[in-house]
Amino acid sequence: MKNISLILLFSVLAFSCKTNEKTTENIKQTTNTAVGDTITISGKNLEYDILIIEPGFNYWLKSTAKPQGFHNQGYLENRNFRYVTEWNQRVSQPLRYNSKLYELPINYQNNIDYGYALNYKLYNYFIYFQNTYKQNLLGGRIPSN
Repeated sequence: MKNISLILLFSVLAFSCKTNEKTTENIKQTTNTAVGDTITISGKNLEYDILIIEPGFNYWLKSTAKPQGFHNQGYLENRNFRYVTEWNQRVSQPLRYNSKLYELPINYQNNIDYGYALNYKLYNYFIYFQNTYKQNLLGGRIPSN
């Protein structure tokens, strides 16, 4: 089982390989008030999991993010690959970028089908991260959601 973790100021994104079967994603949400919001996408038939622990993200996702289905999976995958590429570049330059924000690289590959739910959550986390920490990962205007 592969575990790739990304630890931010108060957040963790984790991907792990679960199984080779592809089915519809199940979403399980829990709140941990000591650490912050926790969103887990998991299920016994899922190939990948994502765990996001970030104060305020769960609320933001429900209240501000565009609803699931607004963007198609191809759009989300394209944006996530671009965000992850820039993220990893910033991780590799700790003297230029805040190493407390960009601690560990993300292992996201554009040739792997992570499913809609994982891509949706990851994409929205990047939007939330940029707005919350005043970061601009892709240049231009920081997206609102």
